Amino acid sequence: MRYFFEIAYKGTNYHGWQRQKNAMTVQQMVEEAFSKILRTEITILGSGRTDTGVHCEQQFFHIETESEIQDTDLLLFKINNYLPEDIAIKNASLVIDNAHARFSAFSRSYEYRITLVKDAFNAPLRYFFNRPLDIKTMNEAAALLIGKHDFECFSRVKTEVNNFYCDITEAKWVLEGDNLTFYISANRFLRGMVRAIVGTLLKVGLGKLTVSQIPEIIDSKERKNAGAAAPAQGLFLTKVEYPNTIFVNH
Repeated sequence: MRYFFEIAYKGTNYHGWQRQKNAMTVQQMVEEAFSKILRTEITILGSGRTDTGVHCEQQFFHIETESEIQDTDLLLFKINNYLPEDIAIKNASLVIDNAHARFSAFSRSYEYRITLVKDAFNAPLRYFFNRPLDIKTMNEAAALLIGKHDFECFSRVKTEVNNFYCDITEAKWVLEGDNLTFYISANRFLRGMVRAIVGTLLKVGLGKLTVSQIPEIIDSKERKNAGAAAPAQGLFLTKVEYPNTIFVNH
């Protein structure tokens, strides 16, 4: 049987999602919890990776079990009791046999959260940026990202992927009080892509890049032409979407 689990976590204390040999990751913590509770070695497959220090409000992973889980609420209770307070498993769903947490997803959404004033309480969860920004111009530049493009210029240089095409459906900045948030959604994202986009758009907001340079940077396919990556602590994976047809008894 295959189950999808929804997870949320604060990434501050972890070296990203994916299991590593010499660093604590979210995947390792979750696999250890499931293996302990289910008394068998469990490997999980996630909907994607997050980098060191990046947070997640909604992500999914799937596991295989020999038989149907009789009481998913009890399992979630036990797993959450075992996990540290900065990782939470939110629900479990039985899915069809060929459903895949990564490959079945058709949309992913991120938010990059900035505070324009120093915040003593949310320092690990927002990037403090106190220089004046032209948000209108940043939104003009962001609008040019929408659509299907080769985004190699925003990808980490050493990334093994078949292609660099992503179809961005939303890219916008919203200012609410002292909080500035960048919203972006696409069918897929490249490694380091969102933080590279944010860093580039911040340069536009500072007047160090013009709106007309954005298409030129994209066409160049050169990472060095885009802005430096924004810090990890402001980035949140907020939503992963799947077709309803993969869920059993949906």
